[in-house]
Amino acid sequence: MTKPRIIYHILAFVTVAIWGVTFVCTKVLIAAGLDPAQIFAMRFIIAYIGLWLICLIRKGQATRLFGSLKDELLFLVLGISGGSFYFLTENHALANTQACNVSFLVCSAPLWTLLLSLILRKTGKSEGQENIRLTPKIIIGTLLALAGMAMTIFGRESVNFSPKGDLLALAAALCWAVYSILMGPASARYGSIFITRKVFFYGLLTIIPFLLTQAPPSLATLATPRVFLNLLFLSIFASLLCFLVWNKVIAGLGNFTATNYVYLNPFFTLLFATLLLGETLSVIELIGCITIVAGVYFAAKN
Repeated sequence: MTKPRIIYHILAFVTVAIWGVTFVCTKVLIAAGLDPAQIFAMRFIIAYIGLWLICLIRKGQATRLFGSLKDELLFLVLGISGGSFYFLTENHALANTQACNVSFLVCSAPLWTLLLSLILRKTGKSEGQENIRLTPKIIIGTLLALAGMAMTIFGRESVNFSPKGDLLALAAALCWAVYSILMGPASARYGSIFITRKVFFYGLLTIIPFLLTQAPPSLATLATPRVFLNLLFLSIFASLLCFLVWNKVIAGLGNFTATNYVYLNPFFTLLFATLLLGETLSVIELIGCITIVAGVYFAAKN
C-alpha cells in the first residue's frame, strides 16, 4: 500500500470515529426537544458559514458559485442523498427506535454501495466509480463486518425493535449509498471544498419545507450547555471537517473502499458510550468489534 493511500485510510478511520459519536449527540438533542429537521438545519447552517470562510481564504475554484447545469443537478441529488433526506431519515429513526438499531441499519450502507456499484458496472454506467469486482476477499470481508455488527448490536441484554424507526434507518443507509456512488464522478471534476459547499447548500435548501411545519426552538433551550455543545460538535467536527475530509477520502480511495469504513460506526459508538457514558461492554460485543475491524481490513486489501 502506497504512502498516500495509507493517509486516506487513516483519514477514513478518524472520520468514522467522529461520526460514531453523532448517534449519541443527536439522541441528546432530540431528548432536549429539538426536531430532527431543526437539528440538521442548525448544524449545517453553522458548517456552511464556516465553509464559506474557508472558501474566501483559499479563493480559486472554491469561490465559484455554479458548475454546469448538469453538475448542478448532480449537486442537488448529492445535497438530498447526503444531506437533507439522509439526516431526516436517520434523525427520525433515532426518535423512533434505539440508537443501536439505527447504528446497525445505517451502517449497512457499504453493502448497498457495493450492490449499486456492481449494477452500474453491469449497465456500463460506471464513469467515476471505483473499479470493483466481486472477489472472495470482498465477500469474506463484507460478511465478517456484517457478522461483527450483528454481535455488537444484538450482544446486549435488551434490544427493542420498531418497524417505523428501523425502516427509516434503512432508508438512511440507501441515501448514503447513493451519495457515495454519485460523489465519484463529482470528485473527478471539482475540488472537495466546492463539492462540500454545494452539498450543504442544496441540503439546506431542500430541508426548508420540513422546517416550515415546526415552531422554532427557544433560545433558552439552545443556550443550555448540553444542547449548545452537542450542536457545536455536530456542526464543526461531524459536518464541516468530516464532510471535507470524507469527500477527499472518496476521491483518494474510491467510493466502495471508503464507504466500507462505515462498518466501523457501531464499534466507535460502543467505544465512546463505554468511555463517556460508563456503559459496560459485553464479551460478545467486544468480539463483534474485533470482527468488524477484521472485516474492514480484509475487504480494504482487495
